Amino acid sequence: MREVLVDVLLTMSWAVLGYTLLLDLVMLALVLAGARRVSASRRWDGSEGHEEIFASPLTSGVSVLIPAHDEEAGILDTLAAVLAQRYPVLEVVLVDDGSTDRTFDKVAERFGLVQVTARPTASLRVDGTVLSVHRATTGDPLTVVRKTSVGRRSDALNAALNVARHPLVCMVDADSLLEPGALVQVARPFVEDPANVVASGGVIRAANGARVARGSVLEPRLSSRWVVRFQVVEYLRSFLLGRTGWADANALLIISGAFGLFRRDLVVEVGGLDALSLAEDAELVVTLQEHLRQQRRPHRVVFVPEPVCWTEVPETLAVLGRQRRRWSHGLAQLLWKHRRMIGNPRFGPVGLLALPFFLLFELLGPVVEVVGLLCVVLAAFLGLLDTGTALVMFGLALGLGTLLSTAAVAVEEFSYHRYARGREVGVLLLAGLLENVGYRQLHAWFRLRGLVAALMRRTPVWTAMPRTGFTEAEPVPVS
Repeated sequence: MREVLVDVLLTMSWAVLGYTLLLDLVMLALVLAGARRVSASRRWDGSEGHEEIFASPLTSGVSVLIPAHDEEAGILDTLAAVLAQRYPVLEVVLVDDGSTDRTFDKVAERFGLVQVTARPTASLRVDGTVLSVHRATTGDPLTVVRKTSVGRRSDALNAALNVARHPLVCMVDADSLLEPGALVQVARPFVEDPANVVASGGVIRAANGARVARGSVLEPRLSSRWVVRFQVVEYLRSFLLGRTGWADANALLIISGAFGLFRRDLVVEVGGLDALSLAEDAELVVTLQEHLRQQRRPHRVVFVPEPVCWTEVPETLAVLGRQRRRWSHGLAQLLWKHRRMIGNPRFGPVGLLALPFFLLFELLGPVVEVVGLLCVVLAAFLGLLDTGTALVMFGLALGLGTLLSTAAVAVEEFSYHRYARGREVGVLLLAGLLENVGYRQLHAWFRLRGLVAALMRRTPVWTAMPRTGFTEAEPVPVS
């Protein structure tokens, strides 16, 4: 009996190790592909001419849609950053989604809002009640929609789409800061290939700890909290390199809800955002690609590695856990809804590459990781743990995981050099090592709980993240 148990535990342990190594190797391939694309993007000699390209009166206008619920801590900074965009034809639609704090009051005071009668441009379903529509009297192209909240961010975005006037819509979170040229750059693919590009996304970075003034990030700085530092490394891997690699394979599934640009006519054509999905951004991207593939209409979903959107990330494990459970629940919803696309060559690289990867490694990954950890604990408890084998497994997993993080930090440092202080680069490298011990396992537990919630068909609820606001830079004294 003991020999059978030893064989079972050993087989499961090696299977988990093989799974982990395969995942890390796939991610390494994506990271290397992304690094090559980032390097090529940095060498493109036409990047300085973006503003001249968009000076044409024929440039498609952009409606920036911002859903906000209890965002008084940073809403004025977010609006300042959006309104400061160097883009020729721009409007901002802010939806106050049932805020219970001073979100609306702060915006009303700053922009002199007056109530108006809006002319709807679409008739997408909105479950919350639209209470009023307001416009700025300060000369800023700002419209504010007030509505009751139904606990879903997608409902607020659909309300914004119903009053948006321009051909392109950019969805931005209310805790995000766009760099001045971000909108110009993320819209570039629509100008270069207007017949095919349907969506475009940019890089997301953690703003926690950065010095901010009037909606501009003056100096990126790392937070003193390790939970934030681990997320900085995650974002470099997934947003800067991982998604760049998927885009190069024409298999991009996710454009972050914090910063994504879409053709408005197509978003309306597919019925807007799914009101019941927790994976609003990925759900919209997959729905668009499924819809267009079925109709045999050419399309491209693009990721631009240069534009940067700074956003607040969770600063506590409790808030991080809620966020990651929601993400995992939403991913399960998405894969179930679009299950007929998985492995289906009719849907191209998305069906053959991206969706199978997300099913096997993103959705089921936490199951494998938690089972593997339990096998090790059980073997140790029963005195069956082979120390040499365990060290080999741990070393291989730690080595590849650290290599991935190191590659991401190296690309950031050599390509963009956002963190000017050398000590911060060292801290990021250390975070890339330490995240493999403790943080990664806790993250797997959060995701597993999200998967269980989806399997039990619990009612999906979008919970707002507590905001601390941005760190305002001290004014320079005038001599």
